[in-house]
Amino acid sequence: MGSGEATTIQDQAPRLLAHIAGYASHRTIAMGLRAGLIEALAGAEEGASSDELAEQLDLDPYYVDVWCRSALGAELCHREGDRYVLAPHMDTLLLDPSSPAYVGGVFLVYEQREMFDRFEQVFGSGERLWWDETSPEWIAGVSGTGRPFYTRLIPGGLSQVPGLDEQLADGGRIVDTACGAGHGLLRLAEHYPECELVGVDGDAYSIQLAEKRLSEAGIADRVELHVRPLEDLDLDDPATVIVNNISMHECRDIDRATRQIHDALEPGGWFVVSDFPYPDTDEGLASVPGRIMTGIQFFEAQIDDQLLPRSAYDDLLTRHGFTELGSAELTPVHALTWGRRP
Repeated sequence: MGSGEATTIQDQAPRLLAHIAGYASHRTIAMGLRAGLIEALAGAEEGASSDELAEQLDLDPYYVDVWCRSALGAELCHREGDRYVLAPHMDTLLLDPSSPAYVGGVFLVYEQREMFDRFEQVFGSGERLWWDETSPEWIAGVSGTGRPFYTRLIPGGLSQVPGLDEQLADGGRIVDTACGAGHGLLRLAEHYPECELVGVDGDAYSIQLAEKRLSEAGIADRVELHVRPLEDLDLDDPATVIVNNISMHECRDIDRATRQIHDALEPGGWFVVSDFPYPDTDEGLASVPGRIMTGIQFFEAQIDDQLLPRSAYDDLLTRHGFTELGSAELTPVHALTWGRRP
């Protein structure tokens, strides 16, 4: 309904009530993840009563019963007699970080202090922060939510870039910029065993996590790691492909970073941007994916940036001499844009 159309209180009230209901369901799911209730339901093939869940997890039976009824209202589960049964696919969606469909981490990240609480605390001053000022819990949470983006990107997303999959099967040099805690590097190592790998991130703590993860996987000798912002990307050897996963919008100077990436590629090399496609219309902002992304903007604002519409990357790559541009939508909140150095 447009702003100029007649509305009534009866029209508007359900919109607000739906937001309240959504908040209650969000808190129910996040609470269930932290307390182990959703995991316990996933492990109960015949379902479980609230008393059984309480006994298994050493929780108060009365409180668990309250949680179960809210989970029922959120359609997280259904009831068979006095037993609650997890709804189909909820175990994958909420509990399996290796799945490309995983969204469980988003519920927990949205409740971290860095998301909304700190934003409200500094509403007046507009005080910014950077990644090295965030908590280990925040870093872990963001790493978890970024993992399904890597799962969709590698190899499925990269295979959509013309000829790239075949080229990497024969070997090459892949640079993961803003590599975070190393989830993408692990997938790159698994799917492109003939390639050399480089991980670059501006946050030293994240690089330490990546180093540990790669060492535990036994592939530390295959990967170079560097603590470096993209604006200062300076590699000894040119790259076959450079990827950036849900971080390009965070560059302090996106044009300088793109120039550095262009110059770090070998002739014919590809740059692949994997990011949120922020809506560029009012209708898009009001959609469910749009509302999720507007929520993410509260954190992004604190590090002095905002998500970008997908088309902005076409303009960016064109501006810096990339050719053979292409794009693909992997999910409503995940899009790829790619271009080639001539």
